[in-house]
Amino acid sequence: MELTVYSASWCRDCREAKRFLAKHNIPFTEIDIEETPGAAEEVLENVGKRAIPQFVLDGKWIQPYRPGRGFLHDEMAALFGVSNS
Repeated sequence: MELTVYSASWCRDCREAKRFLAKHNIPFTEIDIEETPGAAEEVLENVGKRAIPQFVLDGKWIQPYRPGRGFLHDEMAALFGVSNS
């Protein structure tokens, strides 16, 4: 499994996503869209909007949150096969 997380230091949902991954010992590579040239444009090209966090799991782009709902704990726990407790 190869997981990349597109994020930014100011993003609350990004911090929550990374806490979730750390809690479940899920390894990932982080790309900060503020510090990596072209990263924000890559998100826009693949997702159609500037929305973070974004997961890229084995080449598939996944939005792990919903505006107004925040990080999707249950859905991401099911995706990664981990317990959400």
